[in-house]
Amino acid sequence: MNLRELADHLGLSQTTVSRALNGYPEVKEATRLRVAKAASDFGYSANASARRLATGRAGTIGMLLTADQNLLLDPHFVEFLAGVGQHLGTMDIDLLISVTTQEKEREAYRRIVRDGRVDGIILSSPRIQDHRVQDLLEMQFPFVLHGRSDVEGTYGFLDIDNEGAFTRATGYLLDLGHRRIALLNYSPKAMMFARHREHGYRRALSDRGVEFDAALLCDGHMSEENGFSFTRALLDLPEPPTAILCSSTLMALGASRAVESRDMRVGEDVSLIAHDDVLPFLKADHMRPALTTTRSSIRLAGTEISKMLLQHVRKPQDRPQRTVWPVELVVRDSTGPARGLGHTR
Repeated sequence: MNLRELADHLGLSQTTVSRALNGYPEVKEATRLRVAKAASDFGYSANASARRLATGRAGTIGMLLTADQNLLLDPHFVEFLAGVGQHLGTMDIDLLISVTTQEKEREAYRRIVRDGRVDGIILSSPRIQDHRVQDLLEMQFPFVLHGRSDVEGTYGFLDIDNEGAFTRATGYLLDLGHRRIALLNYSPKAMMFARHREHGYRRALSDRGVEFDAALLCDGHMSEENGFSFTRALLDLPEPPTAILCSSTLMALGASRAVESRDMRVGEDVSLIAHDDVLPFLKADHMRPALTTTRSSIRLAGTEISKMLLQHVRKPQDRPQRTVWPVELVVRDSTGPARGLGHTR
């Protein structure tokens, strides 16, 4: 059955049927449900070209990556992408991923908008001052940010409470008697979430009257290798940490290996907390000892952001959503009272 036949069967115009199937807000809910049921009953699926002509939309959401980021090799980004695709797939919306160089990034965004290849854009890995946000605002093109930026303007974003999460995690370690607490954070610090995490860590120390020590702060990509090398260096300090906060479970995996390589126990000699994006191949509760985490699913974030963007595309007159998700602290066996170092197996 084609669009004309479906419209004739329902006694509606082809434009109304097309708009009902594509979620236009001016179509009454009862009509939309009747059209959806008939389309399902008769196995109707819109031809992509016809849908573009009828709706004026590309039926595609875009993401632009720069080659230097290597995000397609980053398990956190891949998990986020899975969440985005999971929802777009149910809506018969395609996801276009383009790759450019850092030097040509701004022009690449302008070209995508100018060519009408996508209906909206998801911005990932936002910077504190992000020219992408400013450019898309000036072009008045729909986008949603995964994270936050300091750029002024009316735009939607979904973020987690990184500052609150790391304040709470640091406070929990302080409650256990730890005073030498290290932070393995993400670099570059131009990323907003990295700044928020450091602020949360510093705030908790300040609130308890514990002086910040720059020697206990390490910045780098969230990899197992960095977690290992940073922790080995920290344990060589004259006053090593008795607790370590990590920005990812990958970092925590390396940190745990480093502690064990010094013949010490995680959770006894050195407490360990990490942020957990709920990666399917690296489960915090399967580690030994089970890892205490601040937890928020990055896959669910991808799904929610795709919903927010489609809503913004369909109802551009509405004020874009701004959402900050709370982060759960899950206490497991990798944290314990401060005992100092030197307790061997």
